[in-house]
Amino acid sequence: MIGRLQCVVLDCPDPAALARFYAGLLGGEVDRPDPRWSLGEDWSTLHTPDGRVLCFQRVAGYRPPRWPDPEHPQQAHLDVDVPDLATAGPAVLALGATLLQDAGSWNIYADPAGHPLCLLPERR
Repeated sequence: MIGRLQCVVLDCPDPAALARFYAGLLGGEVDRPDPRWSLGEDWSTLHTPDGRVLCFQRVAGYRPPRWPDPEHPQQAHLDVDVPDLATAGPAVLALGATLLQDAGSWNIYADPAGHPLCLLPERR
């Protein structure tokens, strides 16, 4: 092993707003002081309850992905396990997500900055 994952960084137009969106979806603490990052209007973080960290970086001229358009690739996406897809869908929409596709056994949404994310039923 060369290293370990520190965080996942998503480009966006409004870091604080996107951090709040993901806090509503995953839980956790937005902009917790951490010596690894300087927080500010161009950078926001989310420390999730399971120890993972998502970071959000302001990008001038940000252009959101357009799933599944290869001319505007998704760049990255998150798969999120949920205990109940029927209740998770309305909850993520209430946070500001947009439904992109009902794929039957899972659903594909866009976060408020346009990044695709999949809600999948938990498998134990």
